[in-house]
Amino acid sequence: MARILPFLCFLCFIRWICADTITFDSSQGYGRRFDGIGGLSGGGATSKLLISYPEPQRSEILDFLFKPNFGASLQMLKVEIGGDIQSTDGSEASHMRYTWEENYERGYEWWLMEEAKKRNPNIRLYGLPWGFPGWVGEGTGDPYHNGYKTADYIARWINGAKTKHNLTIHFIGIWNENHYDISYIKALRKTLDNYGFNKTKIVAADGKWDNIVNDMKKDKELKKIVHAIGCHYPGTQSTNDAQSLGNPLWSSEDFCQKNTEVGGACWARVLNRNYVHGYMTSTIAWDLIASYYKDLPGWDMGLMTAKEPWNGYYVVSPPIWTSAHTTQFTSVGWDYLKHGSGVGTLPKGGTYVALANPRRDQLTIIMETMTFEHSKCVWDQKTPFKVEPQNVTLVLKDKLANINVMNMWFTELRFDGKNSTYFEQKKPLKFINGAANVFIDLNQIITLTTLNTGNKGSHPPPPQHVAFPLPFSDNYEGYRMHQEPNYLSQQTGSFEVILDGNNGFARQMLTQMPIPWCKDADDMQKAYNIFGDYTWADILVGFDFRIPKVNGSSGVFVGARSTKAGCGSASTSGIFFFALPDRFEIATDVRRNHVVQTGTLSYSSDSWHNISLHVKGTSVTAKFDQKTVYSGTITSGPSAGWAALGTDSYGLADFDNLEINST
Repeated sequence: MARILPFLCFLCFIRWICADTITFDSSQGYGRRFDGIGGLSGGGATSKLLISYPEPQRSEILDFLFKPNFGASLQMLKVEIGGDIQSTDGSEASHMRYTWEENYERGYEWWLMEEAKKRNPNIRLYGLPWGFPGWVGEGTGDPYHNGYKTADYIARWINGAKTKHNLTIHFIGIWNENHYDISYIKALRKTLDNYGFNKTKIVAADGKWDNIVNDMKKDKELKKIVHAIGCHYPGTQSTNDAQSLGNPLWSSEDFCQKNTEVGGACWARVLNRNYVHGYMTSTIAWDLIASYYKDLPGWDMGLMTAKEPWNGYYVVSPPIWTSAHTTQFTSVGWDYLKHGSGVGTLPKGGTYVALANPRRDQLTIIMETMTFEHSKCVWDQKTPFKVEPQNVTLVLKDKLANINVMNMWFTELRFDGKNSTYFEQKKPLKFINGAANVFIDLNQIITLTTLNTGNKGSHPPPPQHVAFPLPFSDNYEGYRMHQEPNYLSQQTGSFEVILDGNNGFARQMLTQMPIPWCKDADDMQKAYNIFGDYTWADILVGFDFRIPKVNGSSGVFVGARSTKAGCGSASTSGIFFFALPDRFEIATDVRRNHVVQTGTLSYSSDSWHNISLHVKGTSVTAKFDQKTVYSGTITSGPSAGWAALGTDSYGLADFDNLEINST
């Protein structure tokens, strides 16, 4: 042992003298203000299943997302302002479906914002519409046709958040990934001010940099009105023109990757490099949580996964812990050090950022060495880059030189079959004469901080994975008024529970074409729900229905083996039984372009009837009021898919006593 010790000391000495030096010098001043790391709920009903989770699992999930010094500890929550339109994985309800009504009980974003605020009272809230009710455009399909009317619609949502839910909306956007109108942005600012929301700031335009930046360069009033320039999937880059404006630059939607180790590496790299390369001071992940059915578009792209409310199973995924390396050791209002004296690229690849609190008595440094092949984001830059293991000497100068020790937190993502290490506290790093040596290998994150906070939160393991349980039934009793039905994943249209005395039922509420985001999906003018398991092959689905006389739909349908959802909903195939007022149709697509059989059927409005579809192998049986109206063989349909129900046109329709069973 006596011989080994000198040799080990020699190796340490060699490592020290071979290390590259990075200097953190507060005398050079500070860079931009840190605006926080967040997640996006919506942009397609991505949190749909979360509200249906049982306790205590639901609260545990929310802790991992929002509780400070526990998990992701998110500092911002962005939500969709529902417009009754398909916006990626589903449709979220509008607060003002008609000019004459307002309702702030619909949907689940209010609940989610309240739960986030319970855990973190300082969380910042950001609203953005994907689409709008049809009346907003006054028949033109353009939400900017009457900018003040649309601005009033948005201001009422902010007012409802405050008066009904005690939620302060800090930021508001224009129209997700769509064109904007300068006159509307100015009208929105005036309207917000008239409502007393002068502190609610505008983010524009939730698309790409160039157009909004060019318009802000030419229009000083617009530049003043727009607080932050929000760009989607910038690939860690911003433009010189964007940087020169001086407004905060945000990656207002980013990530979009499966939440495996690759997703964790993508997110770690983006969080650092968005500032190192693009001066972006806030980054928001789509999506907050993968709480929507497996096989929907982008499934498992959330910071974590929770898509089994029937038993409470969830997964705390790698991006939760790569988030924690930044969020647990910074706060909104901290400042980055300047590029070259606290922010930059590591000598052999990877990046580092340093942030200090406003009093300048706390410092956090985050370093990452994610490799190109293991940290790809779906909408990311494609130019390869190299990273190597490296020794780094950290040198603290000016007032920072007074720091003698920093706490260390460590993550290593493994792609060789070995277990990764997530957010592990290591021995503190001591600085001697303002210097300390660090070795950082590939695909690692190291956070050094003077803060004594930080915690890898935990809860008891959740229940084991269980497939959607059959048989399943729902009579819609025990819901609150206007609540969305559990498990029904509305793709187009809008469904909510109505209470009529002691009876509860689900009603399809949409009666007119909205201003869409996924135009093809909403243009089919049908309300379409999917539910259950995409692998279902042999299934029995049935329910009671009623079509009101006033504003009623032209019919309803029940489906099995439904294959498409999201923006591709209009092209779904499957086995569908349509009950129309004067006939029935059996079709292999939801648009009834391929009708297998038609026959006579008659029923009156405002009366309850029963419809069911039984599919087994190639055999199909359709019943109306317990009588068989079709029994035959269909060989042209798909072999498996979700169960489905909906209306043949936009219009009111009531659903009750849903039953599903295997056959």
